[in-house]
Amino acid sequence: MSTERIKVYKFGGASVKSAGSFRNLAHIIKTQGGERQLLVVVSAMGKTTNALEALLHLAYQQQDFAAEFEQLKDYHLQVLHELFAEQEHRAFERLEQLFDLLHIQLRGITPNDNYDKVYDQTVSFGELFSSAILHYFLEDQDLANTLIDSRKYIQTDSNWREGKVDWAWTERLIRRDVPALLQQGLVVTQGFLGGTNIGLTTTLGREGSDFSAAIFAYCLGATGMYIWKDVEGLLNADPKHFSDTVRYPEISYQETIEMAYYGASVIHPKTIKPLATKKIPLYVKSFLNPEGEGTRICDCRFEVIAPAYIIKENQCLVSFGVKDFTFISEKNLGTIFNALSELRIKINLMQNSAISFSICTDYNPERLHRLIQTLQDQFVIHYNTDLRLYTIKNYDTASINRTMEGKEVLLEQRTRTTFQIVSR
Repeated sequence: MSTERIKVYKFGGASVKSAGSFRNLAHIIKTQGGERQLLVVVSAMGKTTNALEALLHLAYQQQDFAAEFEQLKDYHLQVLHELFAEQEHRAFERLEQLFDLLHIQLRGITPNDNYDKVYDQTVSFGELFSSAILHYFLEDQDLANTLIDSRKYIQTDSNWREGKVDWAWTERLIRRDVPALLQQGLVVTQGFLGGTNIGLTTTLGREGSDFSAAIFAYCLGATGMYIWKDVEGLLNADPKHFSDTVRYPEISYQETIEMAYYGASVIHPKTIKPLATKKIPLYVKSFLNPEGEGTRICDCRFEVIAPAYIIKENQCLVSFGVKDFTFISEKNLGTIFNALSELRIKINLMQNSAISFSICTDYNPERLHRLIQTLQDQFVIHYNTDLRLYTIKNYDTASINRTMEGKEVLLEQRTRTTFQIVSR
């Protein structure tokens, strides 16, 4: 079956945070969707994922979560009341069913459970809520659509909280069913979620809905993937930190994946590779200004590109020194890297001197404690927290001076195209 006219749209939490947001989403589909077959991937509403993480924490600690549970439920019900005039609408019944299942899930959690495993089974409800609401609302807007469960299509291993995709099996399942469904109308599904071959839920990493959309686009051979954000496209800096941002009208896959790796928040790091493999263009568009040009990410090259400023908050700088004042050897590094891999600690920056090795990583108190416990017999370990990692991609002198001004720098590193500092 031909898939040459398929597009994939991804809407994040900010684009479905209220009833007005859902109405705007439907307007975008009607005015921007064109004649192509369209698959829509949706994230959890607003800050729902954060709320579910808080509920999970309370349940895991065997604390009362009733108030927080009702608050989250009321938020979703309020959106339903604003979207549907009939209080007997099927959407209310479905949402009630999902919240009942969430309550059962939370009540069954014990401190002996694998936290990452129950995380995936619990936090995944956010996307189940939002996709169900979107499905029923689009029906009310005369937009025929089929709601599918992405956990039955995106197949992963049981690497909880960052499931590894079984690409061959996933592609077979998607191509078996989804093209035929797209012939009948829109298809709506969840971002962020996958499933194992025994029916358990996995997640694809925080903010993984972009990756979900890329998986569907890859497997369907889509003509384009569109991410709808609250910015005008891919910017060279976060407008929350910089008032003079520049939009890239067009940028290459390679530049984008490097920016994502360093922490640019617009694109999930894993999103680009499957698109680049099949040369599927990625468009970053604004749901606040759907007619705007946005950014096209594709197989292109530019000699000169505006410097990109990327800031990662809540960083930790950890330094390992050998106890006998010998040089840091390859064997020492192997020991450190093995411990980091076992604890799933991602290095954002690393640097070594003669007798020490330093890494900058996202601060996770529990994993840092376990790392120190694992390596303290072999190394002298020092660490600093509450830091920021600044990265300038395609730097120049002016951009370095701007970034360095007024900062206490703990670590600095420069390559041909990238400048980074860790500072307080």
